[in-house]
Amino acid sequence: MALGKRIPVNSHLVNRSSATMPRKWYFVLLVSVAIAISYFDRLTLPVAIASIQHNIPLSNEQFSWLQTAFLLSYAALYAIGGRLLDWLGTRRGFLLIMLWWSLACALHSLAAGFVLLLIARFLLGAGEGGAFPAATRVVAEWIGPAQRSTAMGLINAGTAIGSLLAPPIIGFILLHSGWQAVFVVAGAGGLLWVLWWALSYPADPAGSPEIRHAQPAAAMRWLDVVRLHNVQAFVFAKFMSDSAWYFLLFWLPKYLYDTRGFDIRQVSYYAWIPYAASGLGSFLGGWFSSTLLRRGRSLDAARKIALGCCAAAMPVVMLVSLVPVSMALALFSIAFFAQQAWSGLVMTLPADIFPLNAVGTVAGLIGFGGAIGGAVFGVLAGFLLTHGVTYGGLFVAVGTFHLVGFAAIVLRAGRIQPFRAAGFEEIGSVA
Repeated sequence: MALGKRIPVNSHLVNRSSATMPRKWYFVLLVSVAIAISYFDRLTLPVAIASIQHNIPLSNEQFSWLQTAFLLSYAALYAIGGRLLDWLGTRRGFLLIMLWWSLACALHSLAAGFVLLLIARFLLGAGEGGAFPAATRVVAEWIGPAQRSTAMGLINAGTAIGSLLAPPIIGFILLHSGWQAVFVVAGAGGLLWVLWWALSYPADPAGSPEIRHAQPAAAMRWLDVVRLHNVQAFVFAKFMSDSAWYFLLFWLPKYLYDTRGFDIRQVSYYAWIPYAASGLGSFLGGWFSSTLLRRGRSLDAARKIALGCCAAAMPVVMLVSLVPVSMALALFSIAFFAQQAWSGLVMTLPADIFPLNAVGTVAGLIGFGGAIGGAVFGVLAGFLLTHGVTYGGLFVAVGTFHLVGFAAIVLRAGRIQPFRAAGFEEIGSVA
């Protein structure tokens, strides 16, 4: 079967799904499931870490390097993968990256020491780096501007679904089997999605006339995109916000183990709560921005007002180490809610501004900035925790990061408005 060709069963499956929902929202659902799988897969190691350490002793610094290996390859493939998706097309590109990361996730089960865990983690990041550029392309192909932040919010809610399911499901597997089974089950789930995608997504999406007619014929050069002030501002904002996000995402289970005295059963019972809040944030952040747009606010105001509200909520995480564990989980939930509302809005911006043949590239660069931020701060966090800095000190730092990122968008990105295809120079004038 050629990856780039539409197979005959596609129209039957999509038309059957469209009996209950519009075709474009079926594809949004399909991508949301992929994002859920990606977050489940990346949380396999953090949630299973206490069990893994019975066989493979790991220090805080080694744990941080495992996350950094993931994030460095994730960053590289975010940038490269975005460009690759613009070249391969969404259907074939998404299929290949999902196949890669599912096999990489299963590879963790063969690890007998730190080195193979490091290699498997690196390969997992390399596959998952293309997920959000692909998701942004799906939104750009099918969803008009008035509904894009809602669609991206729904897709970004997949991060919460995967994160919410990870602690209880992984905990259940750990209580009834070895930690290796966690990675086998996770990899198998991704392979099933690959089959679903291959049978459902068309090689040449129809989209809407509004979207098709807005595309320029000429491709945009990568270096020209990198030089744009608004792209630089979005990349920096994502660098700052994801420095906080990946620290909270990867270190929350370990914080509960190390500082709050949780065991595997307690983590499986309670660690899902902030991730559930992040799912609500993903949806409601996009819905709020879309509502502002429908009520007459400009695109620029609708996006920036919503982003500002998200940034203003993040400092609550500074109080986590000062309150009882039940209140700490509530504060984590507020921060996760605001962060994922922010993330969905930031990843909507490439589709808001750029033509389809540059959306993957811009989304990839933004994601690259975020992953590099997570990698750098993850290594720094592991070093500081090993050398006497407390989790409380780190929570104070990460509570400021979104505010810095929002300031960069306000001061450096200029107006958020669509590229009109009249000439490449217009994008530069936006900045």
